[in-house]
Amino acid sequence: MMLRPRWVAALLLALGVAAAFALLGHWQLERAIESGVVVERATEQVKPLAEVAQPDGGVTQIATGQMVATTGTWVAGDETLITSRFNGGVEGFWVVSHFRTDSAASIAVARGWAADKATAETVIAELQTDPKNTPATVTGRFLTGEAPELPDPEGDSMELTKVAPSALINLWADFTDESVYSAYIVSADATAGLDLIDSPIPQVDQSLNWLNIFYAIEWVVFAGFAVFFWYRLVRDALEREQEEAALEDVAAGAPSTGA
Repeated sequence: MMLRPRWVAALLLALGVAAAFALLGHWQLERAIESGVVVERATEQVKPLAEVAQPDGGVTQIATGQMVATTGTWVAGDETLITSRFNGGVEGFWVVSHFRTDSAASIAVARGWAADKATAETVIAELQTDPKNTPATVTGRFLTGEAPELPDPEGDSMELTKVAPSALINLWADFTDESVYSAYIVSADATAGLDLIDSPIPQVDQSLNWLNIFYAIEWVVFAGFAVFFWYRLVRDALEREQEEAALEDVAAGAPSTGA
């Protein structure tokens, strides 16, 4: 039965389908392995900010955590206190300033950490008395902006706990409709009176994509099922022929009846 041309052709078709499923499974497995490969990034090599990201756009995963440098001016008076920021496991405060690059794009810069609110507010008061548009070079770690958080209904409605550019631009007095980065920089040099913010090297995700592995297994099962389906069709055809032959033998051996 299996050697008949009809079923040989069906077998070739089943093998072709199985091969296609196997290729799809191999592709899914490659994707799972690629997602687990560690891509080494020179995050500690300082790069110009303009090469890492552009304003008015999203932040790529490769750009996140990169050490960058940019030149421009501090916009005095646009300092912000960010609460509930941990440094070495100790809760405290960040002082975040408005920095305008030479390309006229704005970016938030975390300038340092203080263990108590009074110290942070003292530094903010000193920074606000500095001459406006003070030229400077900022070097630090480039991080994706955080999502805004609703204030505590029972606390200070003006308290900020996240470095969210979308919220900060509403507090910057000199901000109009200029370009702005949807990220911020953690300065590598703390402002006088503040401690350096702990900004560790970003950890690389090395986990496999188990969903792709599951899909790869599914495609292998489908490939095996294609061959099994051919086998079942051949077996059913053989059993049907045997049943028909048995019925014919019974009919041929039956005695004739007459009136």
